[in-house]
Amino acid sequence: MTETDSSTVVHLVARLVPRPGKADELAEAITDLLPQVRAEPGCIAYIAHESRDDPGVIVMIEAWANQAALDAHAAAPAFTGLAARFDSLLTEPPTLERLTRLD
Repeated sequence: MTETDSSTVVHLVARLVPRPGKADELAEAITDLLPQVRAEPGCIAYIAHESRDDPGVIVMIEAWANQAALDAHAAAPAFTGLAARFDSLLTEPPTLERLTRLD
């Protein structure tokens, strides 16, 4: 983790819903890219979870130092390589929810 001005930190939750029969492949793809993404400049947190309520669904908890770091992540090879597979892996585009920290 890096120290940043909390007013510029971008927190978000991403939800990825796999196609039937693709949950294991999606989980493996996410797990494989975690080290690369966590090494990207401005990555504060990039944590993958599987939903307990909806098994197979991947929920990402992310924090980026600023919008520029998030934009760079979206253009980085680790993410673009995964995004190229979204049509075959996901039932719908990922949903992103941006958050504002209360404390």
